Amino acid sequence: MRGRLTPIHRGIRAAIHALRISGFGFLSDFGFRISDLSRAVWSLVLLAVLPSANLLRADEVCGSCDKTVTVSGDFSHRNARGRLDIQGAPNGDNDAFIDGIYGTNFSLTLSNLPPGKYRAEFGFAETDRKARGQRLFDITRGAQVIVRNCDITATAGGEGKVCFAAADVDYQGNASGGPMIFTFTGKRDLAKLNTFELKDALGQSLVSFKAMDLIPGDDPEALAIPVVSGPEIWKDPARPVTARAEDLVRRLSLAEKVAQMQNGAPAIPRLGVPAYNYWNECLHGVARCGYATVFPQAIGLAATWDVPLLHDVADAIATEARAKNNEYTRTHGGDSARYYGLTFWTPNINIFRDPRWGRGQETYGEDPFLTARMGVSFIRGLQGDDPKYIKAMACAKHYAVHSGPEPLRHRFDAEPPERDFYETYLPQFEAAVREGHVGAVMGAYNALDGEPACSSPFLLTDLLRERWGFTGHVVSDCGAIYDIFANHKTVPTQEEAVARAVKAGCDLCCGTDYNSLARAVKKGLLTESEINGALALIFEARFRLGLFDPPALVSYTQIPAGEVDSPAHEELALRAARESMVLLKNDGLLPLNRRKIKRILVVGTNACSVDPLLGNYYGTPSRPVTILDGIKLVAGPKIDVTYAPGGPLALRKDGSNGTNLTEWADTLAAARTADVIIYVGGLNLRFEDEEMSVDYQGFDGGDRTRIELPAVQTQLLQALRQTGKPVVFVNCSGSAVAMPWEAANLPAILQAWYPGEQGGRAVAEVLFGDANPAGRLPVTVYGSTSDLAPFDDYSMSNRTYRYFNGEPLYAFGHGLSYTRFDYRKPALSATNVQAADNLKLTFQLADTGSRDGDEVAQVYFRHLHSPLPQPKQALCGFVRVHVPHGRTANITVNIPVERFRYWDTEKKQYAVEPGDYELMLGGASDDIRLRVPVTVLR
Repeated sequence: MRGRLTPIHRGIRAAIHALRISGFGFLSDFGFRISDLSRAVWSLVLLAVLPSANLLRADEVCGSCDKTVTVSGDFSHRNARGRLDIQGAPNGDNDAFIDGIYGTNFSLTLSNLPPGKYRAEFGFAETDRKARGQRLFDITRGAQVIVRNCDITATAGGEGKVCFAAADVDYQGNASGGPMIFTFTGKRDLAKLNTFELKDALGQSLVSFKAMDLIPGDDPEALAIPVVSGPEIWKDPARPVTARAEDLVRRLSLAEKVAQMQNGAPAIPRLGVPAYNYWNECLHGVARCGYATVFPQAIGLAATWDVPLLHDVADAIATEARAKNNEYTRTHGGDSARYYGLTFWTPNINIFRDPRWGRGQETYGEDPFLTARMGVSFIRGLQGDDPKYIKAMACAKHYAVHSGPEPLRHRFDAEPPERDFYETYLPQFEAAVREGHVGAVMGAYNALDGEPACSSPFLLTDLLRERWGFTGHVVSDCGAIYDIFANHKTVPTQEEAVARAVKAGCDLCCGTDYNSLARAVKKGLLTESEINGALALIFEARFRLGLFDPPALVSYTQIPAGEVDSPAHEELALRAARESMVLLKNDGLLPLNRRKIKRILVVGTNACSVDPLLGNYYGTPSRPVTILDGIKLVAGPKIDVTYAPGGPLALRKDGSNGTNLTEWADTLAAARTADVIIYVGGLNLRFEDEEMSVDYQGFDGGDRTRIELPAVQTQLLQALRQTGKPVVFVNCSGSAVAMPWEAANLPAILQAWYPGEQGGRAVAEVLFGDANPAGRLPVTVYGSTSDLAPFDDYSMSNRTYRYFNGEPLYAFGHGLSYTRFDYRKPALSATNVQAADNLKLTFQLADTGSRDGDEVAQVYFRHLHSPLPQPKQALCGFVRVHVPHGRTANITVNIPVERFRYWDTEKKQYAVEPGDYELMLGGASDDIRLRVPVTVLR
């Protein structure tokens, strides 16, 4: 018979449950991770030892330990919320320290150990208490004090850093001393445990587990291994992926299945399945796992308007990803840890609808067509063209209607108008699925029309799978499942939330929230069959990557470590940075003439820092070139380049970092002796990013509260201009910055974005004319914050170039060159077309200037007499082309008429409205050179 919980323990659980459904998420009782112990045997062992081992109150047991290990008492098992990066985790295993046991008084019990001398090691990382003394606890073994007043923050030296406590244990054995029991007692706040290891006198590890390996100890049925006859289809590379995945799933216990449905999937040694973590990032280079090539941030890549370049960049990233994964798995027994796997949660194809959004830098801008073209190219480059195996798996995120504000994202309900939803927020996701064949899609934090995105059957099943034909897996954003019951409060319990998500179509959980799935099955909230279907889709990803096949069959496994951060990739990063540069204004000052300049003063802390090169979600560049270093390198030995910090980029809310008057005076004095002043300002990742604390005026939670260049920078630029020396403004930012004074008064402005590891050199080459700028704005630069609609309004009314009613400071598609281009002889393949036709627009592009250059030819359309509200204009085609000076290129742009579509709210489908249209061809949305009529017939 199974042991019964004591009345005291039932009361504790009831109290925890009551607090949890009341919104106290820190008491969530997360659970099981299954690994290598035979579940059939373990079920029998568990039943046998429950009475004798005093496990009536045991909440959790170690499912990956050869010895019987239990945790009992007053505790909860939870995953750290937020984006904390762990420092110092052995073997880079961050998840071992993000998942933890927390409690006022709990015990760790090890049974069936022989007498002897042992070494016990306890691992910790503080993830939610920043200051020393906020968490104090004791660890004891009977009368032996292992540690008194343990302060993780003080011992480790800060939040998120790993530390260990260790003690020698003289153990007399079960017969005389009972099991080995370690007691954790919270004295200030809760006691905590992340990892534990027990070694014998020779230093051999006998017991080693992480909190994530602990599973519920009160449900042996979930641990029972099914008896499966027949061949192991999952091991046969010749069999279809679907059949292999289904075969593997049917061999797992329910507990094992649940453990595999979370991003940190543990190993299953009895089957030879290695551990795998699905969480990896490569927004503009492999991120967060050491040295890697860092390309321009995504918004900068969008500014290239170069679709083939995006493919090449993504292919290079996939090469480095494979090299890193090959090396890691080789040295870790086949396991893959976080940031070393091959499932990448990239690209971010949300629409950058409002420049205040701190994560807009991760996107390809404000236009759904440009975003779709860039996104599909990146996906194809990352996933490769092998007919059988994917090189690295892409994930389109965040689905859907996700674009700030950051402080509200865990509870915000987006309610866009129906046409805006279908015409702005969905097209790029549809393209990612239909054209890019993206392997995964990530559900967003926010709700859509009252239903959280990760539990929305409409989004995840009706649209994604049934209408678009998606066959990959859906992963939640990290913590989004928790949001369903704790923040959106759609359902009152965690079990209902996880069941709701899986039934809706969310297969994989980022975090440990799916630990509750077995309990949800037991309560009848969903079936094990529904879990099987979700898990099969998850396993298919690993099969498609070739992770279960002999390396000789998967060519990508031969990519060597030397491909990481290679010279060829560095050159590609430089090319991408060059192409991303957008020359906003030039009154003839640029390019700088080396023959006429003897001294340049570079001003601004962004000039000498690596931060403004990176943006967010970045790797570590081994040879980064700051903008100051780039200017020194490119200027040449005959020009004296000096530097002055100038002042802060923004003021703190308390004004404590105000301008240093001595520094200010020294900067202006140096400016008066220079021939040219280059001010490098704007923003960096300290100001705009994902859900973070920002203590600066004009910023909140990673977003901006005002889009103007911080006033302290404008004041400095005004002072520099008053010296009478020409001033070039290089603006680094991941978003559009309003700069009306600068636009009216400075002779030259270069938008550099966050340009990657070679950004400093690329900036300098453009300033001196060694590279001819051809980047184009993927966003509208507004004149002021007052031009913007309310941030939390998801209607597209008065947003982006398609609907904005005012005059932009710099228009979507804008960007200057050092040469000139003429558009000539436009012609259409047909002027009367059907909705299913494909138009071919041909024209000539002549470089009539004195230099070779790239031009981004842009094609927009508009309906001339529509009875329905329509965009003022909308991008429907573009091409970046290189034209030598004095030459003419013949250009063809294919434009399927289907791109003129709108959403018919009555018929609930896309339609192309018959009538007269106009194609507008030019160098920007406000620089239309040619207009060509076309009629769509009924």
